Amino acid sequence: MDTLVGIGEFSKMTYLSIKALRHYHDVGLIEPASTDPSTGYRRYATSQVPLAQAIRRFRELDMPIEEIRLVLRAPDAATRNRAILGHLERMQWQLEQTQATVASLQGVLSAELHAEGRVEIRHLGAVDVLSEAAQVEFDSCAAWLEPALAGLHHRAEAAGIVTSGPDGALYSDQFFEVGEGEVTAFVPVVGSQKTVEEIVNYPALTVALLAHVGSFTDLDRTYGALGTIVAQRGIGGPGPIREHYLNESTTEVCWPVTADTV
Repeated sequence: MDTLVGIGEFSKMTYLSIKALRHYHDVGLIEPASTDPSTGYRRYATSQVPLAQAIRRFRELDMPIEEIRLVLRAPDAATRNRAILGHLERMQWQLEQTQATVASLQGVLSAELHAEGRVEIRHLGAVDVLSEAAQVEFDSCAAWLEPALAGLHHRAEAAGIVTSGPDGALYSDQFFEVGEGEVTAFVPVVGSQKTVEEIVNYPALTVALLAHVGSFTDLDRTYGALGTIVAQRGIGGPGPIREHYLNESTTEVCWPVTADTV
């Protein structure tokens, strides 16, 4: 089933900013499924998610726009693969840094999304947290998040606050759509300590949840799968996307949905 979504939702599913999507439209890499002739508003089909994610990975490999266009328009797999191989040979000296991205790209090109059975509609109860927010650039997020969470644990220990539950973060719409926006790192704490001034309360929330297991390089594929299902069911709700970090290899992606979904 194919579903049309606005450019903002599509940017969340693909980790491509609105600016990048507009540029790739202008240069002919990925056309919106429809464009309103009076407003110019672009809408994309959820079936275009893998194509957009492939383009993103090609750009991570520093492949020029013209070469990407040749790859996407290749008449057969052999021609496409020769074009890709030629570029990889020219950047052999960068291979160690790009191996993870190449492997992820292969997965996007060859794998189908089978997330339907793994998506869970979950009601997250209200939770007290220590938090830290900042304006963070998309590509710098991982470098900011880890020390931010470590700092929150240090603050909790220094204040005698007991933590409870996995660390997490909230990601504003602007973070995805513009490539820079507010990110809030948080550490849950036990509710009996509400008198501590630094502790704030996050209200209860209903989310569609999909667990990502593996490298953060492929986290956008989980976003794409989850966002596609939310869009197809028409259950998307307002609010920032939340991530829970269960361990080094498992991240729960929580997409807000309408409260009457359950």
